[in-house]
Amino acid sequence: MNDLSLRQSIMDELEFQPEIDAANIGVTVDNGVVTLTGHVKSYAQKVSAERAVKSIKGVRAVAEEIQVRPMKSAGTADDAIASRALNILTWSSDIPEQDIKVIVQKGWITLEGEVDWQYQKETAEMAVRKLSGVVGVDNRLVLRPQVNVDDIQRRIEEALKRNAEVDAKGIHIKVEGDVVKLEGKVHLWRERQIAERAAWSVPGVRQVDDHLRIA
Repeated sequence: MNDLSLRQSIMDELEFQPEIDAANIGVTVDNGVVTLTGHVKSYAQKVSAERAVKSIKGVRAVAEEIQVRPMKSAGTADDAIASRALNILTWSSDIPEQDIKVIVQKGWITLEGEVDWQYQKETAEMAVRKLSGVVGVDNRLVLRPQVNVDDIQRRIEEALKRNAEVDAKGIHIKVEGDVVKLEGKVHLWRERQIAERAAWSVPGVRQVDDHLRIA
């Protein structure tokens, strides 16, 4: 697919997604590298736009430069955002809210503290990024150290082989202590995300370095 056709596919996908207002999003493509510019009304739209572009076949990399320009309305002051962020974390049964600290500055939310699992870290970020007035999220949550597991590599490899969406033969896994390194090639961003999630799902993994290339 040439750059012109890829650009049209991206624009069509952005307009197709109901949660994205694509009217003020600009798209340029250079040899499969996509640059997104312009502005949206919420951080959730910004994240959705990037995710939508990554899902399109032919996209090799994404430079995301979209600005968040929230509408001036009640409830977007930093103290109001912080209060609502704490409430939504408290309501989520998947998140140990007592171990998470929320800091808000000029619409930017910073999450600090410890959780037991990667999915809890992701859930916390997804919960707060949908709040009105939020322009960005800095997720500094870390995973609590767990007992080392000798068969981390084997469990990740088996998980990838079970998944029909992933060509496990193109993925090479290296384990150094509690750090997992993913190398090799995949065909789609979706495969890369699946490989990352498989690595994070194994107990004892503290860090995942994803060096997988889209080919």
